[in-house]
Amino acid sequence: MDEVTLEMIKLLKTRTDIAKEIGEVKKNIGKGVTDEVREDNLRGKVISLCNEIGLDETIATKFFNFLLNESVKVQSNNKQTHLSIFLKAKSMEQQGKKIIHMEVGEPDFLPPVIVKNALEEVFDKGFLKYGQARGMPIFRDALAKYVSKKFNANITEDNIIVSPGARFSIFTAITTLLNPGDEIIVIEPAWPAYKDCALNAGIKVRTINTTLEEKWEPSLEQIKNTINSNTKMIVLNYPNNPTGKILSEKLQDKIVELARQNDLYVLSDEIYSQYAKTSWKSILSYSYKKSIVTQSFSKSHAMTGFRIGYAIADTEIIEKMAKLEALCLTNVSEPIQYIAMKALEADTTNNSNTVQNRLDMLSEKASKMGLDFVVPDGAMYIFARINQEGFDGVQFANSTLEKGLAIAPGEGFGNYKNFIRISACQDEKTLIEGMNILGNIMSEEQ
Repeated sequence: MDEVTLEMIKLLKTRTDIAKEIGEVKKNIGKGVTDEVREDNLRGKVISLCNEIGLDETIATKFFNFLLNESVKVQSNNKQTHLSIFLKAKSMEQQGKKIIHMEVGEPDFLPPVIVKNALEEVFDKGFLKYGQARGMPIFRDALAKYVSKKFNANITEDNIIVSPGARFSIFTAITTLLNPGDEIIVIEPAWPAYKDCALNAGIKVRTINTTLEEKWEPSLEQIKNTINSNTKMIVLNYPNNPTGKILSEKLQDKIVELARQNDLYVLSDEIYSQYAKTSWKSILSYSYKKSIVTQSFSKSHAMTGFRIGYAIADTEIIEKMAKLEALCLTNVSEPIQYIAMKALEADTTNNSNTVQNRLDMLSEKASKMGLDFVVPDGAMYIFARINQEGFDGVQFANSTLEKGLAIAPGEGFGNYKNFIRISACQDEKTLIEGMNILGNIMSEEQ
């Protein structure tokens, strides 16, 4: 047994070294880290070998997923995302350079005035202590009423956990509900946190790639063919970051039904629901016991720096998430919870109108510049392809940064090297200035 174990470790070292070399080759030729077709072919060989030698397929494929994840880790070290550009831009600003931020989804407008008042009164109200990991009961009750009314759902405070931003709820859901070797389906292009959280937890990500030509519509057949005995969760994010896509109700119904049939968790990131321009349906409306919906005050209430979000799920799921949150945080800051609770009273309709008007203006400018994109159904971004031979979104984003414009490279959202994401989170004058810089750079590079 010892000899076999040691031999496996040696082979793991050999495989990891080869994976690093392959990663360098992929980088040099502009290929993405994950090759789903090749992985599927190898997965088929693994299953065939299991049948041949009488090994449990589930154990073998979990081990296979571990090996694939190790390859992804060593090949993803140099991947650039919107946050990479954001941090570089912040560093340049500290050195005195003016940067137009169109790389992150951070609204430039202030939180509601009621938030300012709540900041002043929280001390006297006494919300300053240790509390429940799930969140203050009074806040969770207010959230339950708010969610029930807004999404026509039957939610109680026991269905809610408060978290430091929606990202942490996504992390706790993936980490507590899935086990190493399990598989999660992510529809790309996608916010990179889903993949990153899964990879951190030893979960294998299976991607469904959508295309601009198909208007970012995922294939139900492809999702069906991806599901196997190790598949435990599918992630939905609509309105989508970065494309702004909203699924048709008919297709979403079919995806949720597919999840029911296969007993999958549905993790639905609905942080951009406030910015839906067309018909949109919350996953809460399905009353599916294995659904987890994440929400946040960052976009809807422009409270990015407050780090306050929440998840809505069945009480058993909330209990599991709360155990990890208690381990990591004890509880979310009580003063911040109080302030967010007061923010629920504000009318944020104007925020939606402001972002939609900016997005319309950006779409018009992008069309005139010849950018290739689908007009977004919602959210606060344009995900555009630049049809220039040899175009590299990362190199382009770094070159625009030198000219004072920060945009997000497409490869941060999947295998979309010739795409960029443009955020509509600045005032109209600033956005026009940014688009003019972008247009000038594109003209110079043609």
